[in-house]
Amino acid sequence: MLQAVLLGLFSQSSLLLSGLVVYWIRVPRRVIGWLAGFGAGALISAIAFDLVSQAEVLGHFSLTLWLLLGAGIFLGGDKLVSRYFGGDGTSSALGIVLGAVVDGVPESLIFGMQVASGNNISAAFLAAVMVSNIPQALAPSAELAQAGWRWQKQVVMWGSVVLACGVTAGLGYFLATGLNDTRLAAQAAAIAAGGLLAMLTTSLMPFAFERGGNLSGIWTVVGFAFALSLG
Repeated sequence: MLQAVLLGLFSQSSLLLSGLVVYWIRVPRRVIGWLAGFGAGALISAIAFDLVSQAEVLGHFSLTLWLLLGAGIFLGGDKLVSRYFGGDGTSSALGIVLGAVVDGVPESLIFGMQVASGNNISAAFLAAVMVSNIPQALAPSAELAQAGWRWQKQVVMWGSVVLACGVTAGLGYFLATGLNDTRLAAQAAAIAAGGLLAMLTTSLMPFAFERGGNLSGIWTVVGFAFALSLG
């Protein structure tokens, strides 16, 4: 179980590191948009070729329901974020943070289950997760820093996300060994895919275009091609 927890922490550690970089290096607004576009492209690749392929065993109808559940979880959480933070200009950034949670928790569950089952962890998928986390954390963190958030507050926020992912990886290990539920990993993958698709549409891609302009579309393609090359 310890190996699963450490893998969950390691795979999401780039969220915390990227979230703090903005306090050491001033990242131009346009570059933030391009990085967000790159992250969007990498996530589209991960959804299409990793998460959905893992969830296909559920069957088309069941897969669709779990995808919709993931989208509903994200949209419900995003609505709460907009309600409580919409007035201070940080709701868009926090929506992307929420997307990182909806993405990272099911991914960590899958990692834990793979460790328990003895399956080799795909280096390409692990690298895609860590690389896509960089702009996914950098973009909102820069926005939050500009809104007045101190670095300690971001450490608490991103550290909590990373810790939750580590705990979830341990839970995935326990479920795979104790309950022997092979469909749970597929359901987790579908939830992550649905939540990410909703987040891309409502938060990350509008965020990228607003700050990066038309070139954010080029960077989205670059991110997609880069993640695809890792596979």
